Amino acid sequence: NVPEDQADKLLLASWGLPKAVLEKYHSLGVVQMFEWQAECLMLGQVLEGKNLVYSAPTSAGKTLVAELLILKQVLETRKKALLILPFVSVAKEKKCYLQ
Repeated sequence: NVPEDQADKLLLASWGLPKAVLEKYHSLGVVQMFEWQAECLMLGQVLEGKNLVYSAPTSAGKTLVAELLILKQVLETRKKALLILPFVSVAKEKKCYLQ
C-alpha cells in the first residue's frame, strides 16, 4: 500500500509530467492511478531506469505504469525508448496516443 504521507503519488500530476501530457490523460479520464500502480513507480530505483517486473490481470492498468516510466525517461533524459507490444493494432493505437 501507498503510505498515507505519499497519497498524493496516486495523482498523475505529482509525477512531474508536462502539462500537455497531463491534459491528454485527463481528457481520457485518467487523473489518478491505482495504489498498486503508484507502488510500482515507487519501488527501488525504477524511476532511475532499473528493471521492474510486475504482473496484473488483463485491463488492470499495466500499460499506464509502462507509459509513465517511458515518458519520464524520454522527457528527462532526451533518449529514445522502445515499447514492445503484442499486437499490431495495439502498437498503432499506442503510436497515435503517444504522439
